[in-house]
Amino acid sequence: MKPATAQPPDTHSGTGAPAQLTRSPDEPERPVRGDLPDTVTAPGYTGAFGGRAEEAARVRREIADYLQDCPVIEDIVLIAHELAANSIVHSRSRSASFAVRCQLAPRAARIEVEDMGGPWRTRTPGDRPHGLDIVQALTGPGGWGTQATGTGGRLTWARLSW
Repeated sequence: MKPATAQPPDTHSGTGAPAQLTRSPDEPERPVRGDLPDTVTAPGYTGAFGGRAEEAARVRREIADYLQDCPVIEDIVLIAHELAANSIVHSRSRSASFAVRCQLAPRAARIEVEDMGGPWRTRTPGDRPHGLDIVQALTGPGGWGTQATGTGGRLTWARLSW
């Protein structure tokens, strides 16, 4: 599978080096599963998107095009959509930009969304389910996480193995 890149004319990539892998805020540390590195640095899909609601649909289309016949395509596309929506709604990327990276290995897929960061809202008991609840349900405990990038941004990742 050949590497894919996408960048709208009004946004710029410049995501820099990926940060160290971390765990989801509600999960204890667990071993990492799958055959992928801790960050997406090898050839794969990379795209830059504007922080507008209509860009979430473009993320879905482009990730689906990259994954083609991957056994977990529907789950990764849904995860990509949820992470993109979080960047658009809950980060400084709203009306700015965010990056999406995806990589396939023989029996695993990893998706990353890097946004411009912002305050992390702590969940209160009794809150309705959120997009990250969907991500965790699909990946299982320890299958996703978020971390600061060192540039004020935030990287959220998820991994599925089969």
